[in-house]
Parts: sequence; C-alpha cells; structure tokens
Amino acid sequence: MIPHRQHLKERLGRLPENIVADAGYGSEENYEDLEENNLGSYVKYNKFHWEKKRKNRENPYLPENLAYDKKTDSFLCRNGNHLLHVGNRKYVTEAGYETRRECKKTEKPKALLFSHRLNELKKKANENLCSETGVKLRTQRVVEVEQTFGRIKGCWFRRFLLRGKEKVKIERGLLSIAHNITKMALEG
Repeated sequence: MIPHRQHLKERLGRLPENIVADAGYGSEENYEDLEENNLGSYVKYNKFHWEKKRKNRENPYLPENLAYDKKTDSFLCRNGNHLLHVGNRKYVTEAGYETRRECKKTEKPKALLFSHRLNELKKKANENLCSETGVKLRTQRVVEVEQTFGRIKGCWFRRFLLRGKEKVKIERGLLSIAHNITKMALEG
C-alpha cells in the first residue's frame, strides 16, 4: 500500500483524507504508515469479518481471546497455565516488524505468533471500520471497486494476453475503456 499511496500523492499532489482498503492491506507496516501520515484508516485486517461471528468471539481457546499477563510477559490459558516461551521468541517479518512466539502445552505443540503493537492497531482499525463513517466507506468501496472487478472478470476477462509491463498497461487501459463504454451503454 505504501508505494501506491506515494504514487497517488505524486499524481494528485496530495493524499485523500481517508484510505479504504480490503484485508490484504491490513498489516502493521501499513497501519503505522497511515497513522504517521495522519490519514483516516479504514483498512480491514485478515480476521475482521471472522471475529464478528459469535462462535469466534466466545471461543476461549483462540489466541485472540487468551488473557495476557504483563508481569510474566506471557499468555494465560483458560485453566490459568502460562504458555511456554520457545527458542529466541522473536520472529521478524519481511518488512522488519517483530512478532513474538509462544507455544500451547498440548499433545501437539501449537505456536502462537503475536505482536502487541499490531493488536493495538487492529483495535483502532476495528473501531474505525465499525464507526458510522467506516460502515459508509466500506459499503461505498464494495459498490465502486469490487463491482467493477467482478463485472470485468465475470463477463469476459480472465487473464492478460500480452506480456511485458508496457503491453499489460495498454491492455489494462483498453479493458478500462471497454468497461466504461459498457457501463455508459447500460446506464444511458
């Protein structure tokens, strides 16, 4: 998202007031960038819709629902046991963000990767997405963006026929023109 945001700024000379995107962009790096640039962040994270389901909100065994003990810097299971710290406990993502690793004591050990900062950012994102403005922007995005991709993909386009950046750019432009003409014909 960051290169795209920078490209927008270069082309428009400024950035939009709010950034709306789907779950593919809900990363710690992107949330931090939006916060640093004081942009309205309406970016979903990968489990946004999933965690809204009652069975997931109330399941005490899911990592999202485990209690955290600040004194021992570890998570607590439902039975009060601390999860085990494993190895060096740190994992660094490609973008350089650290996550922590703990394991559940079960027959088959399960690893739990987490980042306290990312969890904070996800809470803020959830508040934004569930606000009146967030619901309005999410609904608008589905109508404006997804509908276009769905129409192009569902009607006739499945893959690019040409190869190379410049040729794909031309083909994408032709697809956009064809889509706009179709849309004008249907509406007019």
